[in-house]
Order: sequence, then structure tokens, then C-alpha cells
Amino acid sequence: MNESANAIGAQFYATQLGVYDEMVAQDNKALPHWERFMGAMTALGGEQLELRRREAQRLLRDNGVTYNVYGDTQKLSRPWRLDPVPLPIGSEEWRLIEAGLKQRAELLNLVLKDIYGKQLLLKKGLLPSELVMAHNGFLHPCMGALPQLQRQLIVHSANLARGHNGRMWVLNDRSQAPSGIGYALENRTVMTRVLPDVFRDMQVHRLSGFFKALRKGLADIAPHNKEDPRIVILTPGSLNETYFEHAYLSSYLGFTLVQGDDLTVRDGRVWLKSLDGLQPVDVILRRVDDTFCDPLELRSASRLGAAGLLEAVRRNHVAIANPLGCSVLENPGLLAFLPRLSRYFLNQELMLPSIATWWCGQRRERDFVLQNLDRLVIKPVNRNSGNCTLFGGLLSSKEKERLRAAIIAKPYCYVGQEQVSFSTVPAFIDHHIEPRFAVLRSFAVAGGDGYQVMPGGLTRVARQQNDFIVSNQAGGVSKDTWVLADEPDKQVSLWFQPGRDVILSAAAEPLTSRAANNLFWVGRYLERIKAATRLMRTILLKLTEIREFDDPSGSQCLNVLLCAMTQVTGTYPGFIRGDAAALKEPFNDLLALAKNAHRAGTLAANIQAFAQTAFSIRDVWSQDTWRCVDNIQRRWQQRVVNGECDQEQLQKNLDDLITGFVAFIGLTTESMTREAGWLMLDSGRRLEQALALVALLRATVVQCHEANLQNQLLEAVLVSTDSLSIYRRRYRSFIQLPMVLALLLLDEAHPRSLAYQLHQLSDHIGALPRERGKGQLSEEECLILRAYTDLRLVKVSELVKVDGETGVYAELESVLSAMTERLWRLYEVLAQAYFSHSQMPQLMTPTQPEEDEP
Repeated sequence: MNESANAIGAQFYATQLGVYDEMVAQDNKALPHWERFMGAMTALGGEQLELRRREAQRLLRDNGVTYNVYGDTQKLSRPWRLDPVPLPIGSEEWRLIEAGLKQRAELLNLVLKDIYGKQLLLKKGLLPSELVMAHNGFLHPCMGALPQLQRQLIVHSANLARGHNGRMWVLNDRSQAPSGIGYALENRTVMTRVLPDVFRDMQVHRLSGFFKALRKGLADIAPHNKEDPRIVILTPGSLNETYFEHAYLSSYLGFTLVQGDDLTVRDGRVWLKSLDGLQPVDVILRRVDDTFCDPLELRSASRLGAAGLLEAVRRNHVAIANPLGCSVLENPGLLAFLPRLSRYFLNQELMLPSIATWWCGQRRERDFVLQNLDRLVIKPVNRNSGNCTLFGGLLSSKEKERLRAAIIAKPYCYVGQEQVSFSTVPAFIDHHIEPRFAVLRSFAVAGGDGYQVMPGGLTRVARQQNDFIVSNQAGGVSKDTWVLADEPDKQVSLWFQPGRDVILSAAAEPLTSRAANNLFWVGRYLERIKAATRLMRTILLKLTEIREFDDPSGSQCLNVLLCAMTQVTGTYPGFIRGDAAALKEPFNDLLALAKNAHRAGTLAANIQAFAQTAFSIRDVWSQDTWRCVDNIQRRWQQRVVNGECDQEQLQKNLDDLITGFVAFIGLTTESMTREAGWLMLDSGRRLEQALALVALLRATVVQCHEANLQNQLLEAVLVSTDSLSIYRRRYRSFIQLPMVLALLLLDEAHPRSLAYQLHQLSDHIGALPRERGKGQLSEEECLILRAYTDLRLVKVSELVKVDGETGVYAELESVLSAMTERLWRLYEVLAQAYFSHSQMPQLMTPTQPEEDEP
């Protein structure tokens, strides 16, 4: 083998005896395209390749590419892992694979049409009825409900592996809601940045043609509005394992991302519930399992779909890709019958053979499986969390007996499959190249002339050497798959290009009530965190000052600010409980307010809620904005929650947190159009900022204090509201309560004042879409107008009159108390008007995680 092909930094690539390797193939000699690629890798060197790997992971992390793991005790999204060494495939070999994938998709499409149509396969005995009827994927309500299309299987995916003889095999098919398309695209985007020269020199086929075919294929199946159909992506929600991909495809393809509660069925049509009213839906690209899509006719407990969806399909008012009921094609028992079905439908032999499979529903096959348990892999035909793949050779005697009894009791529920040996591929592990077993997931999309196959796909390699379990759930690593072209590939634009000088009318993207609710709460969490952060930073400065100067008034001021911290954050009883030790040495309790993510109202809990809420509407953010969100959460988690912090370090982290949120605000201000989404985000900010300011004033200045203490409190209030410098420029005098109240309550020119927040809220509420009676204000408009008017009628001279009995500025307390009630009532009315139906689904993830075992 050529030295350049077996070395990176002079480290030997050791293949395994008896195992086919993608690079070495046969005769212990690297294939020509691998030799070219490995030569480029050797020129880079192991140290440089490690830097490229780190850069790839940084890009993936910054882009928010994650994969949720079922059963993870930490309930965290794991970063997507990408190997910087791709899997190159020669053009001649790919043509054979591509032809086999097209043939397979055509065959499965014909099988699907027959199962839910004339059922000639069952009547002629070409498929046993038990094989179909006993599978959970066969949905009787879907009989006759498939649309009259030439190709009803719109998107097909197959997991491929190469055996020890070098031949490519199909391990299984994915037809229900195939995942991986978005991850394959993201892998390609990252690889073109970390290895641009190598990518260009290798003449790799681009992926944009496939995505253009996907957009066209979905538009073509629309039953109505074929010129400009409304296409939505139906997701189970942000806790689904592949939610990143749903949001990514929504943004990339220009489709609306929806959850079940965003849809409603009326008069046999599917409608999108938006702030502008009901919008008709023509096509649904679903990422929700079949039975969860319609609680009326399928799984009644599901909240992931829309009641009546199947009836809308029957009436041909909406198209679903893939159609409901198509998961019957994922039955592993079907693999045993595909060669015969290929001859029946296509008069052809299968170009890509399936892994050898014996369905136990037939006596001879059942007996063969029972006699060869030690050499076979046993799978249930129905995939769910309670069933798993069993390797017969690894079972104990008792386990084999239990398995044998289960197969005899219900033979039609099991298949036996040959235990194959995958090929290995070079993977960059611990600074050098090692062989790893790999599986390639391919994708095909239906079009007018047949199926178009993605040139490449999503390759995954096992985490450990000699490990046959190749899946993301098991910690596998992904690879970009490079299909090499004979000549440089032409750039294909995803978007239709009109002729010159054509002016197209812009269409505003409808904002769902769920997205509006989340945007509103992103704004609220943002200001909630900012208010707590600024106040905590002020308290830490005061704590340092007290340690340097023995000032009784300073200690009293600190105690008031600590109680204000509890009231502003709502973390009762907190410092209000009267614990003298906590007031004397408050840092540990302040640190807990920063670190404890399990206590409502703390900085850690609110930052986590901010990031999770933002992630649930990942599709609305620009890439830079999402990077900012991710940095805020990740840095706080690493530096504060998981790190050791003294007072100085906490102070610095609070400064960085403020800077992060200022960047987020700047990015949203610069990148979001002034439509309903931005109005909701900014309305949430204004409402929360008003509530936080009122809470701070009630906790600090409503009570009358002696002069020195009051001056310190007023200064602390100005500092924590970022208003001290403007106060000094504005009044050029000592800090006095009337001027502070005038600035923070009534000055509309000051962006931190209560009047400014109410004025902005009034403008935003007036601009929100809403049906109103002629000449009548909505309830929310009435509320904000009353709150704003009452504030404008306030006289500062009345606010600073002290009640002699209580020592309280009674009018100030009355105004602030009434304002709190009015603002909370305003939120309730806004929620009723715009968010009332955007409830969180009861079940956020399908019950079938991705399993890609052999």
C-alpha cells in the first residue's frame, strides 16, 4: 500500500483481517480516489487535521447542531459529532448504488399502493396477511385514503452497509419520517469550510440539486394552490431527538415549522392557526410518527397531531409526505419477500439485496430460526421502546429459552437475520486514523420522472473499535459522504430564478400562536435575567464597599437591596426570612441564586428557560442570533453552574452575561423584520421590564428612610437600572427622590423608564393583528391606554408625601401597586387573545427512537 495512503503523521492505518475496508478494498492497495484523498491528508498532517476537527466541532456547536438522547439522565442535547475524514465514493460505483436505490424506492411505492388499495399481493399470496395485518404500521383507517398519485412514497431512506465480500447490502428501510437529510446538509456545509481545497480538488457532487427536487416534489403533490402551495413541517417539538433538523430544514427550505396545536381541521381542510387568522395548509412534511398524527382516528391520547387530519386526506384537501400508514414498509419481515415482489412488479432482480431475513410466520423459516439462534440476529417486527434486537450468540441458556418460547407463541412477530460483518472506514480517532464499522443512510425523493437520490447521504461510524452498534443514540460519529464526479459539478440554486426585471410581491410568513407565545416569553426571560443580573452586580459592589468602609448606613442599604433581590426575583423566602447570618454573610446565598438551576427565579433557572424557549423556535433566529443564545447558556453553565466562583469571578461573569444579552438585543433589533414576531418579542421585553422596575421601586424607595440611607438606595437603584449617568447629565445635582422618580417613572425619553415601556407596549399592541369591532378598542388596548394615562396624570409632588403613621410614601405605593395589577391583567388578556390555544403537547417525542442496529 502506498505510504501516503496509510499514514497521517507517519501513523499506520491497520485494517482488520477478514473485513472489507472502504479505503484498502482488496490486494492491500488503496483505491485511486482514496489514495488522492489520503495524500492530501498526509500533506496536512495529524496536528493540522486535529485543528480542522476542532474547527468543525466549533462550527457545529455555534450553529446549534444537536441530537437529543433518549434516557439521558442529564436531559441535555448532545452536540452533533463530525469526523473530519469523509467517506469518498467513486462515480462509477455510485451509479450502481443510485440505480439500486431508485429501483427500491419504486418497488416499495408499488407495495404501499397495493397494501392500502386493491391488496392483490395479499389475495395472490405474494405477501402473507399476518405479515401485514400484525404489524403496527398497518393502519386500517388509512385503507383507501392514499391520494391518487403515481408515487405516494415521497421520501425514502435506506440504511446501507458493505459486507465482507465488498457488496453493498440494505439493512433496513425508513419510510415513516426518515431523519438525517438536514444533518447530511449541515455536515456538508461544515466540511466545505474546514477542508475547502480538498473538497474542490476531489470534485464532489453537490447536494443542492437534491433539495431543489425535494421542494419541487412536495409542491407537486399539493391538491390545491399548486402554483404557490403552503407547505409546513410538522414536528413533535423541541424535545424530539432530531428537532434541530426540523428547524434547520424549515429555515433552509422556507417552510413553516408547526406543532400539532398549530393546526386545526375545519370543513375537511387543514388550517394553520396564526395571529393573522386561519391560513390554509396544502402539504405537510411530517416528522411525527403515523399513529400520533390524528387523535380522532388513530392514537386518541396523542397531542402531537391534529384531530380530523385523516379525513382531510380522504377528501384530498391536504397531502402528507410521507402518507399516513407508510410505516408498514419498515416491517423487517418484508425484506424476505422483496426479491419476489421485485420480479412481480418490475420484472427485475433486486440490484441492492437486503440482508438475509427469515420471517418466523412461516413454519419452515420459523424452524430454521429456532435451530440457528446462536448464529442469527433476532428482531421483533414492531419497533418500540420495549422491543430490542437480540444477538442469539450472546444470550444465556435461560434467555434463549425465553426467546424460543416467545417465537413459538407468536411466530409472526419475529424475524431472524444473518449476522453480517460491516465494512470499515478510516476515522480520525485520538489524533490518528483508525478503522471503524460504518453505515450509510441514503435518501431519495419522488419527482415527475421518478426518484432522485441524494448524491451521498449520512454516514455514521461506531464509537468504539469492533463495535457493530452504529447509531447516534449509542454515541456514534457522523461523516460527510463525498460522491466524486468525473468533472467539476455545476452549482445548482435551490431557488427558482425569475427572468430579469420581474418584480415579485413579498409574502409575510404567518406567525403561529405557539411561536408568538415563545417569542413573548423569550423577551420576558431576557429582561427578567437582566434585572436580576444588574441588581446582583450592584449588591456585590455594595458588599465590597462595606468591607472597605465601616459604614452603618451602607450595611442597612445592603440589607434593603438583599430583600429587594428576593422580591424582584420571586425567590421567597430568600433574604426576607429575617436570617441574620444570611444578611451578614450573603455571598453564599447570592451564589446559590446564580448557580441553582432547580430553583425557580434564579439566574441559572431563568437562563436555562430562556435558552430552551429560544430553541423551541430555533427556525426564527438568524445564525448569529442563535450563536449568541448558545454562548450565553453554555458560558454560564461552564463558568458558574459547573465552576467554582469567588466574588470577583462572579462579578466578571455577571458583566459578561449583560454583554451577551446586549449582543442578543442588538442582533434581534438589526435582523428581525418589524412584523408580528418582533412585536411579540419586544412586547414581552417591555412588559417584564416594567414589572421588574415597579418591583424594584416598591422594594427600595416606597419606605421612607433617613437621608444618608435613602441617598445610597437611590444611587443603587439608578445603578441597577443603568440610569446613573443619564441622571447626572440630566440633573447635575445631588440624588433626590423626586428627580429619580421623574426619570424612572415619567420620562418617556429615557429607555429605562416606566412611561417608555408603556408607550412602546401601546404602540406594539396597536400594531398586532386582531379582529376588532368598528371604532372599538380591544380589551388589551383599553388596559394599556388606562395604565399609560394614569401614569401620565401622576404628580411627582404627590408621590413624595410621607404617611406619618406608616412611614411610607403612600401615593407612590398606591400607584406602583395598581400598576402591577394592571400589567399582570394585561398579560392575561394578551395570552387569552393570542396564546390561548398554544398549549404544550402532553407527549413531546414519538415512542420510537432511531435505531440503526445491524
